Amino acid sequence: MSTDLLDAARSLRTTIDANASKAGNAPIPRETVEALQQAGLFGVMCPRDVGGAELPILDVIDVFAEVARADGSAGWCLMAVASCSSYFGAYCEQSFVDRLFANGIPLAAGQFAPNGTGQRHADGIRVTGNYQFGSGIEFADWAGAGVLVQPHSGSDAPPEFRFALIPKDQIELRGNWNVLGLTSTASFDYGITDVLVPEEATFLFATPTRHRGGPIFELGVIALTAAGHAGFAIGVVRRALDELSVLANSKVRMGASSFLKDSEAFLLKLGTLESRYRSVCAWVRESFGALEHGIIETGEINTTLYNQVRQATVHVTQEGADIVREIYLAAGTTALREGPLQRCFRDLHAGSQHFFASPASTLDMANDLLAATPDTAIDA
Repeated sequence: MSTDLLDAARSLRTTIDANASKAGNAPIPRETVEALQQAGLFGVMCPRDVGGAELPILDVIDVFAEVARADGSAGWCLMAVASCSSYFGAYCEQSFVDRLFANGIPLAAGQFAPNGTGQRHADGIRVTGNYQFGSGIEFADWAGAGVLVQPHSGSDAPPEFRFALIPKDQIELRGNWNVLGLTSTASFDYGITDVLVPEEATFLFATPTRHRGGPIFELGVIALTAAGHAGFAIGVVRRALDELSVLANSKVRMGASSFLKDSEAFLLKLGTLESRYRSVCAWVRESFGALEHGIIETGEINTTLYNQVRQATVHVTQEGADIVREIYLAAGTTALREGPLQRCFRDLHAGSQHFFASPASTLDMANDLLAATPDTAIDA
């Protein structure tokens, strides 16, 4: 199954790339969304119990990377929608899941930051909130929303952080996506005003109960979402490196007497950038593979490994952004103009601003390193 879905993703390269070129800054074309849907790629993470593929995490990363290689915006939306749908498939009560997956894998997107409040009523939770960065919400049928659900009157319990899912026709799309990169993700702002959400259409964000799916879902939303961001970065950097290699055969920089491919300085740079890329990819595969193996074998989350996958995701994104910047400079004015290289540059720098590429994970991993440090370096 994993090979089939990866092959399907590869078979869509030309279609996705051509559609991205035509779309410009407009939302991902419907043709691309339908192609991803027909290939079954939105179900790459979903539990098998609801009709998904439930691939191993490294295979999921490979599929996301392959689509992001064709177009960063398409890869970003695929990972955002596929992961969101999988969480509700794994963590929600059966009564809601039966409805959500009645017609196949649903298209669900939205922000899980707790930017809304919820008030409990006898028939559900009334949700009001203002959200941003709804990647994929332009074509989705359902909108996700992080909510702080207030306790019943008179209770001194803290609010519950829940992730809720709401039919898109019950939210207000507000646009506001004039950005440097990932322009076609149409990651619009949206608002929710006093919408009644059945409690079974929500789950506890930090400590969800796994109702279906394998042990990998015990890792929770943060680690699984990190896998998507890692796959995105891997795919975009791969495309930029490939574009530079193709360009080297025909590009002569102003003032130069030969093609880039004949310049030892260029060859040194290309070999160094490829080495840096392969190094960050190796750490992504090592860390996510170890985390998945650990949860399958023990059923428990290894906090050190958990923090390492978060940091590996930060590193592949930030190191990837720097690699793409070097590629941009090496390509000269070709990268300045509209085309795949410019798109890679803009998309990865946009992705580098996300929480999943922030220093918070770096600090957590560094604290783990210091906590495990012996009294003398020779004993490490």
